[in-house]
Amino acid sequence: MSVLGNIEFVNPEFLILLVAIPLIAIWQFFKKKKTEAYFTLPSLDAIEGMVSFRSRLIPLMPVLRALACAAFILALARPQLALKEEEIKAEGIDIMLVMDLSSSMLAQDFKPDRLEVSKRVASEFVDKRAYDRLGLVVFAGESFTQCPITTDHRVVKDFMSNLKCGLLEDGTAIGMGLASAVNRLKDSEAESKVVILLTDGVNNAGYIKPNTAADIAKEYGIKVYTIGVGSMGQALSPVSRRSDGKYIFGMARVEIDEALLQEIAKMTGGRYYRATTEQSLEAIYAEIDQLEKTEMDVTVFKRYSEEFGKFMIWGIGFLLLELLMRLTLLKTLP
Repeated sequence: MSVLGNIEFVNPEFLILLVAIPLIAIWQFFKKKKTEAYFTLPSLDAIEGMVSFRSRLIPLMPVLRALACAAFILALARPQLALKEEEIKAEGIDIMLVMDLSSSMLAQDFKPDRLEVSKRVASEFVDKRAYDRLGLVVFAGESFTQCPITTDHRVVKDFMSNLKCGLLEDGTAIGMGLASAVNRLKDSEAESKVVILLTDGVNNAGYIKPNTAADIAKEYGIKVYTIGVGSMGQALSPVSRRSDGKYIFGMARVEIDEALLQEIAKMTGGRYYRATTEQSLEAIYAEIDQLEKTEMDVTVFKRYSEEFGKFMIWGIGFLLLELLMRLTLLKTLP
């Protein structure tokens, strides 16, 4: 039962007891009138205007007692605060993010490098897809599912933030990365199934051809958006690796198989994008975010927090304040 905006009561039947508070107050008022003693004085001129601080506090005592009773009654009714209640049109889209982890993703034509920028922009994209399921696949010379499809976006972002080049055998197995994502989406019952594949190279590894993976994606109704990331011309990129695992950088030509990425996107009904700057990559994800909007049924989400403890604390506080006043400022001698 909702009574006070976002406050709902689990046991609202106890609220009827609130009616007793004004009834008791009225009864006490008339009872006091009958039992008051009267003292006749010839004149009040001597005490006119004399109102002590103590006399001003005396009427507060029954008020504090009434407030304490009201707080306890509200606590009995077990109030709950609706932390979140909203009607939404969930978009019902399953999205697999496929990210290249080949060493060339450390190229510094993006600052600090392609991988860090790609991770940040993809993470912001995840934040925008509040009601979709997302997953993460990574690939280099091989591929694997870093995070299965899930509604827990925090987990997806945590996995993404920890991505590093060098975790996998070096190379660019675009077909393997796409096939891994398709395998995760093929049994999905979502209204729309989408793969966002980001790479900066040319397919040169893996035992599944990119076209074959695209054919499988098409068969399962999976749309693939492909993104080629990297500036035009040359960029400072890893050219070799030392025995301690550190990369040696040098100027290298940026090579992206745009024809292949365009074909994959066309086969599956998606689009191909080329990101040459951080700003253009942000714009690409923003466009994909706008393109993929598939509304489903209206759903209501609610979360509650128990609030009865606060009312108990207020009730005890009012009683303690009354007791303190009785024992100090309003203490009477027998």
